[in-house]
Amino acid sequence: MVTQQLPLPKFLMLNSRLARSNIFPNFRRLELIVAFCFNRSNIRGRDFMGRLQTLLQFLEQDPHNLNLIADAAEAAFQDGEVERAAELLGRYRALAELPLPLVNLDGLVALRAKRIDDAAAAFDSLLDQGVNDPSVRFNRAWIHALKEEYEAVLDLLDADTVGVTERAAALRVQTLHHLGRIEDALAEGQGMAERFPGNDSLLGALSVAAMDADDFGLARHYAERASGGVDALTTRGLIALNDSDPAAGLALFEKALAEHPDAPRAWIGKGLGLIAKGDVTRGSEALRKGAEIFGDHLGSWIALGWTQFMAKDLAGARATFEHALSLDDNFAETHGGIAVLDVAEGDLENAKRRADVALKLDRECFGGMLARVLLSEAQGNPALAQRIWEKAITMPAGVDGRTLAQAMTGMGLDPGRMGPRRHRGTPQ
Repeated sequence: MVTQQLPLPKFLMLNSRLARSNIFPNFRRLELIVAFCFNRSNIRGRDFMGRLQTLLQFLEQDPHNLNLIADAAEAAFQDGEVERAAELLGRYRALAELPLPLVNLDGLVALRAKRIDDAAAAFDSLLDQGVNDPSVRFNRAWIHALKEEYEAVLDLLDADTVGVTERAAALRVQTLHHLGRIEDALAEGQGMAERFPGNDSLLGALSVAAMDADDFGLARHYAERASGGVDALTTRGLIALNDSDPAAGLALFEKALAEHPDAPRAWIGKGLGLIAKGDVTRGSEALRKGAEIFGDHLGSWIALGWTQFMAKDLAGARATFEHALSLDDNFAETHGGIAVLDVAEGDLENAKRRADVALKLDRECFGGMLARVLLSEAQGNPALAQRIWEKAITMPAGVDGRTLAQAMTGMGLDPGRMGPRRHRGTPQ
């Protein structure tokens, strides 16, 4: 019995469906859409779920049959048995050099198992051997993105790759966004969206970029065109908060988190929505989760610090602002938040110094302006400061007549405060 495999060009053409399947942002949803031609007359007609066991039974009788091993490895991967697929590929490798289709499968198995370096080596091997298929380029680009090697991502996601592989379009927009080239992301993404009008990943990525460009109208346009996807749902939720509709926003954040439980923007949005409804305790929990997932995303920690301030946890707020300061000491809102805490604790001299630094970095820094307001009332009477900060939580703080909670929601939509900043992990 001889298994007839598809010739390499056809295999690679089919493998390009992998990149169009919109699955790479979430490892647990990674699936193989790679086709082999199966001509075993004695397994024809069997359902897929029984195919792996059938192949393994054949292997017991013919353990050195390379075609059987290859078919079984592919079937194991499709069946979600990644460890077994890796074992079968190892068995093949012990008998002979992996053919190019199995090198590709080896890379996908390693990627599914989060063995990033092994996956990179497999796809590099394909590229070195002249396999320049868009799906291979996309897979390698995705690994570069996981390692925050964003310039290398752009080098691989050329016009030909983006033109053939829909998921590459979203990754290119996200990469330009990560590099701070938001205008380029939106300009290139406009043409891609016309070419792939039903690509939810692309539309979601563009909605996030538009939000961080402070263009809520464009963000709404892209988010509402998407039929789903965590990025589009989160953008719609943040727009709902900006429209003073926290209930609608929270419903959208919950849908986003049901789809992707570790989506940091959705957790941040949920936290801001809960705060807007007056639930500071749960809002703080959601913000902390989002901040921890983001890692070094300053805006998340700033929002958490203000929430702790609202909950009268001054020690916790100071620890959070100090953590944000350790990430970047040139961020205005961090200095502004510490300045407000200094006023609350009666340290008016340090409060003035911090407020001056904050407003020098950003003349519209909310924390810096709030600190100035509080200082003007407490100047010369440090004991008064302890009472003033409580009033600031629920009454207009002197900055556009907004309360602190309202200002926090606004900060959540400000590209300088809540946009993605060098955060690690999978692109959203």
